[in-house]
Amino acid sequence: MTEHALGDGLADVDAAALAVAFSTALRRAGLPNSPDRAAWLAQALRIVPPTSREPLYWTCRVALVFSHEQLPVFDAVFSAAFDGTAAFDGMADPADTRGDANSPPAIGATEHTRAAPSERRPAHAAGQLPASRAPVALPGIESDGDESNAPGFEAILAMASADEHLHEKSFAELTPEETARVRQLVRRIVLATPERRSRRTRQWAHSGAKLDLRRTIRAARRTGGDASTLVYARRRPRPRRLVFLCDVSGSMEPYTQVFLSLLQGAVAGAQAEAFVFSTRLTRLTRQLSNRNAHEALALGAAAAPDWAGGTRLAESLRHFIDGHGRRGLARGAVIVVLSDGWAQDAPELVGAQMARLRRLAYRIVWVNPRKAGTDYQPLAGGMAAALPYCDAFVSGHNYAALADAASAIRAERSRPARMAGSATGQDREEGND
Repeated sequence: MTEHALGDGLADVDAAALAVAFSTALRRAGLPNSPDRAAWLAQALRIVPPTSREPLYWTCRVALVFSHEQLPVFDAVFSAAFDGTAAFDGMADPADTRGDANSPPAIGATEHTRAAPSERRPAHAAGQLPASRAPVALPGIESDGDESNAPGFEAILAMASADEHLHEKSFAELTPEETARVRQLVRRIVLATPERRSRRTRQWAHSGAKLDLRRTIRAARRTGGDASTLVYARRRPRPRRLVFLCDVSGSMEPYTQVFLSLLQGAVAGAQAEAFVFSTRLTRLTRQLSNRNAHEALALGAAAAPDWAGGTRLAESLRHFIDGHGRRGLARGAVIVVLSDGWAQDAPELVGAQMARLRRLAYRIVWVNPRKAGTDYQPLAGGMAAALPYCDAFVSGHNYAALADAASAIRAERSRPARMAGSATGQDREEGND
């Protein structure tokens, strides 16, 4: 591991090791922290080297604290971890600028001398902050001259956790403002599919490649027919096609806007194909390729007149397979179905179409937001009939749960390449090598 010196205060300390150790200490003290936050702290420490105690304190606080109630625990752990080190001995604690100066130190904090406010902050004695730390106006916060209420400190905390509370909140519980923000975040999700070998080849080293007779003969013509150089080639890898089938019926209305933003990002970033269905199937790839989110959704709604209607799941799957899937869109592709499985069709019809789709597709990922319920069981007719043919079943009910969907889309297939005795005629699985 490459070592990154963290300034003069903590020389020869690896940024990643420091971030992991400190975040682990916070977790043991009862402050929840994810591995992502430890990675953010490691990156921040490389950008802002802690040459003194104050930069280290604020870097750790911005990266690891996301609510005001966590500050006492954070201050105690930080003081216990760093105040006793020789590198930061005698340096002022930035947390001293908050609250009553006469209050006792936090539990676990080591004793250190506190400079008088007039000695420690001469430029701030009159209540004036330098331009680099000018207070940020926040609604509901009024300053009465006490620095403990200065909005600058609260602004730092707010910037670090502006979207944190949206990650675990169900899409059905979002306010219109939160929905707009989540749609922006969802469009940035990077979706990738497993690779497949295309029929095109490219020149390759001898190891693991086959002799390319065409290129070898072409090269021999330049030397009078003497094949002095043997050319080898391999089939080019390419990502598998990604196809979305999104339910826009009335039962899925709380999740439709966010899921369509996911489709829009996938069409633009992963060249995915997008279909929506309610009482019938509609292809929206062209409409969702519009970079403007509002225009894309407006065009999509105009193209699908059955929006928020009933659910003809089996009929929509049959239309997709007959009109698009067997012509190439579903062969060897990763199919993502976003639906709660509530359908007006008979379960046996849904099962029959899912069996056809499975013989064509590389993987089928079903995203059902109802799965997040504590007592949920896939007992609905359509969902129960479709589940045996799915390779992955995830909820996707909030932003954090979409990470499971993205992982399922990236995953390799675990079932056999061909289902013996079940593939006949034009529905035989192709293109999965």
